[in-house]
Parts: sequence; structure tokens; C-alpha cells
Amino acid sequence: MLLFSLAISGSFLFAGEARADFRVCNGTQNLVGVAIGYRAKEGWVTEGWWQVPATTCATLIEGELQSRYYYLYAEDAARGGRWTGDVNMCVDENEFKIPGVQDCYARGFQRMGFKEYDTGRQGSWMVQLSDTPGTQESQN
Repeated sequence: MLLFSLAISGSFLFAGEARADFRVCNGTQNLVGVAIGYRAKEGWVTEGWWQVPATTCATLIEGELQSRYYYLYAEDAARGGRWTGDVNMCVDENEFKIPGVQDCYARGFQRMGFKEYDTGRQGSWMVQLSDTPGTQESQN
């Protein structure tokens, strides 16, 4: 399995304007598939897949963030590497929006480990995916 690292930034400026979104930027040379999990009014939800081409960014949640914690899982489409964490949530093979995080297998889904991001209730957040081993996470 390839080793991957993440770099995060709590807020950022885009073309001189403040943006309120949850964004993922792909710093690798390969296509990456991304899924996100969060707590909505109706309970836990996981959504995917965003296809993020090499050296580009994708907005997963548009507008001001409503939760403090968000969860991310990503896969390198070419090399099969993964960005994972310790929080188990459900995913599907194709595009999905899944309510709840329990009994993934029994409901016909896969279960993957998502990485937790504490946004500190900031209005925007960005995650930088990188395939450089040993890079430490940092918050700006």
C-alpha cells in the first residue's frame, strides 16, 4: 500500500475573495475519488464520489459550513492508495448519498475508515491530498 499524507488549511483565500466551502485539492499526479461524511439535521450522511483530477480542487460542500466535524475518505484511482482514518462510515461503488453509518454491510454498502477534521466551526475548510511520504499535517 502506498503511503499518503494530508495537509490541511482551516481557511483560505481564492482569487482575493473569501470563500465559505469544504474543498479538497489533489496534489498528486493521479485522479482521486473522494467521499465525505458529516452530521446533518436528519443524522449522519456520507456522500461520494467526487472525481478530483491531478493538481485540481473540488468543492464538496458549497457555502458556510454547518458542522464542526467533517470526515474524509479518498482513493487514488491509478495506484490504489488510500487516505483513511479511524471513523467507520458507509460508501458505495458508484455515486451515493447514504443516511446513517451503522450496519453498512447489512445494508449492501462497504465500510471504510474516514479521517476526522475538526474545523473549529470555521466557515470554510480545505484539505490538500498529497502522496509525499512523511509530510506532516498543518493548519494555517
